[in-house]
Amino acid sequence: MIQQIDAELRRHRNPARAVAEKAYLKSDLEFLGVGLPAMRAVLRSITQHHRQLDRQALVELTTALWDRPLFEWRMMAVLFLDAFEPLLRRSDITLLERLIRQSKTWAFVDELSIAVTGPLVERSAGLLDVLDRWSVDDDFWIRRAALLALLPQLRRGAGDFERFGRYADRMLDEREFFVRKAIGWVLRETGKKQPERVYAWLLPRCDRASGVTVREAVKYLSPRQRNALLSAYAAAARPRQASAHGPR
Repeated sequence: MIQQIDAELRRHRNPARAVAEKAYLKSDLEFLGVGLPAMRAVLRSITQHHRQLDRQALVELTTALWDRPLFEWRMMAVLFLDAFEPLLRRSDITLLERLIRQSKTWAFVDELSIAVTGPLVERSAGLLDVLDRWSVDDDFWIRRAALLALLPQLRRGAGDFERFGRYADRMLDEREFFVRKAIGWVLRETGKKQPERVYAWLLPRCDRASGVTVREAVKYLSPRQRNALLSAYAAAARPRQASAHGPR
C-alpha cells in the first residue's frame, strides 16, 4: 500500500511548490509540493481499495508513513488517522503523543489534535488526565495540542469549558505565538454557541491576554461584548506599553 501511496503522491509533485512550502513552514523535512486537496484525493483512491483496514494495519501504516522525513508521507499518516479514527483505542494516545512531539509544525499538530485526539479523548475514559499532563508540558506544541483537543466538543456547545479555562489561564502569560493563537481560536469557536461564557471568562483577564488572543476570541461575540473586551484590552495595554518603553 505504501508504494501505491508514494506513486500517487509523486504524480502530483510540484518542485516549485515544494520549495515555497518548505520555506513557509520552516521545516527540515523533504517536500514533494503536493497540495492538501490532492493528498485527500490520494487518500480516497487508496481507501476505495482498502475499506477493511483494521486497527493494527492502520497503526502499522501510519507509523511507516510517519517515520520517513517527507512532509507528504507524514501528512498522509495524519489523514489516515483522521479517516479511521474510530478504530483507535485508548492506548493509542501514546502513538498520538509521539507524533505530536515530532511534528514541530501546526500543519500536523492541529489536525492530530482536533480531528484525531479530540474525538478519541471524548469517547475514552481517563484520557482527560493525559490532556492535564500535556497542558503543563515543556513542549509548547504539546500544550497547544491540549487546548485544541478540547475544541471539537466546545464548538458544539458542549465539552469541559472549565478544564479549558484552567489550561488557558496558566498559559495566558506565555509569549509563544502558537499558544496565544490556540487560546484565542478555542475561545472564538466556543463563542459561536456560548458567547456569554467566553465574555465572562475573558473580561477579567484582558490585562493578561495578548492581542492575538483577544482579536481571535471576539470574532463571533455580539457588538456589545466585542467592544467591551477590545476597550478593556486597550486600556490594559496602555500601561504595559508605557512600562515597556521605560523612563525617557
